[in-house]
Amino acid sequence: MLPFKINHIAISVKQVDLSFEFYNKVFQFQEIKNTASNSKTRWLSIGDGKQLHLIPRPQAEIKTNKAVHFALSTADIASFILFLNKLKIPYTDWKDTPSKDYIRQDGIKQVYIQDPDGYWIEINDDGRRLSRWS
Repeated sequence: MLPFKINHIAISVKQVDLSFEFYNKVFQFQEIKNTASNSKTRWLSIGDGKQLHLIPRPQAEIKTNKAVHFALSTADIASFILFLNKLKIPYTDWKDTPSKDYIRQDGIKQVYIQDPDGYWIEINDDGRRLSRWS
């Protein structure tokens, strides 16, 4: 089998600049050059050579549900949750519990947020169980 790795995620967005500001502010993703075209598509580096492409589709009907999402990991999910609170960005856990503290059976803590177009983004601790979440 050939080796594969994720190169980029591309999503249709209604307002590319608004989406760029969200991903830049929340995740500090930095803009990189769109080498594919001269379109208004904006590319962001998400680290380790991976990219997020924001493709302007102002007339697109965007349908979302939490099961269709992409996931990012952090070693300090507690600090990220504090950051979300500071930015007044609502979040939930997988089961929508009132305390937002659901932990999967494999020990992974995860929270979910939505971007301006309603796309779900999971942020998890990738199994790095910190004592405050145990």
